[in-house]
Amino acid sequence: MISVIILTKNEERDLPACLASLAWCDDVHVLDSGSTDNTIEIATGAGAKVASNPFESFGKQRNFALDHIKTLHPWILFLDADEIVTGKFHAAMIDAITNATENTAGYYCCWKMMLEDKWLKHCDNFPKWQFRLMKLGKARFTDFGHGQKEDQVIGQILYLKEPYLHYGFSKGWFQWIERHNRYSNQEALARLNSRPPFKNIFSGHGSARNPALKSWLTGVPGWPLLRFLQAYFLSLGFLEGMPGFIYCVNMAYYEFLIKIKMRELKRAKN
Repeated sequence: MISVIILTKNEERDLPACLASLAWCDDVHVLDSGSTDNTIEIATGAGAKVASNPFESFGKQRNFALDHIKTLHPWILFLDADEIVTGKFHAAMIDAITNATENTAGYYCCWKMMLEDKWLKHCDNFPKWQFRLMKLGKARFTDFGHGQKEDQVIGQILYLKEPYLHYGFSKGWFQWIERHNRYSNQEALARLNSRPPFKNIFSGHGSARNPALKSWLTGVPGWPLLRFLQAYFLSLGFLEGMPGFIYCVNMAYYEFLIKIKMRELKRAKN
């Protein structure tokens, strides 16, 4: 009933667990963007079909997959290699698509952010939403910040409330910091040039509200510190022990990078 597309580049560490969680799926595709490790061998060894395309952005890569990968099923789940489908998430997907109407374009999905086997429910402001489960031909993607969001939607996007697991720190803090330094460049540009309307802050849908909040709150004086205080104290992140503290500090640092890069871009423009 569901085809799965996984985006990869040098994912030999995380891909085996991701593929193992997809034993229920008879149509798994890996879209690789130039791996130099054993990613391709792991994917083919597990029976996944492999395609390749140089990576430009998440939005463009997902659209390439929609245009060039022939899937067996009309419903497509997009995953990253550090994400795992639980039995409950799989069951929720089957129930959702079984009861979907012709007007259903897909579903926003949420995740459990995992650090040192701890679910950072409070620190990560659960739930956060991304458009990951879609019906073929009903939508496309466009770039937004360092990630992507839905585009050209035909119909309605609903919410799938059962989460999957996201191991975003599996490669260690060195890799996380290096990656988020790059991401902060894209976030700074997006928050300056593609800021959502202010009214979206009051939206009842997290998929619209959260990007607007991020963009508009960046301009508040002392925002990186406020981001830490909000996540660690107001959202009860301190209940998640040392993993929660480490996460909150690094997310505040990430917001600091975005803020100073926005300042630099403004100065260069002036």
